[in-house]
Amino acid sequence: MTMTRYLFDIHNDGLDHEPVPMELSSREDVVREAGRILADMARDEMRGSRQMSIFLNVRDETGRPVFVSSLSFMAEWLEKDS
Repeated sequence: MTMTRYLFDIHNDGLDHEPVPMELSSREDVVREAGRILADMARDEMRGSRQMSIFLNVRDETGRPVFVSSLSFMAEWLEKDS
């Protein structure tokens, strides 16, 4: 099975994280890994937040963008406190 090296670039509300290199065997693995990363970040960093956006860009080993994914969260009360 051939493994391809990818770089996962994570941008979280203006913060850029160090690229995370991964060797994966298929496009489906890239999608699964992106979902896992976004879910982990949402669980760890959204607590107590009313708004957050996480963007994940994946590059191939040559640095060419090949995949994008994002997750947005917004919480707002529709009525004022009584």
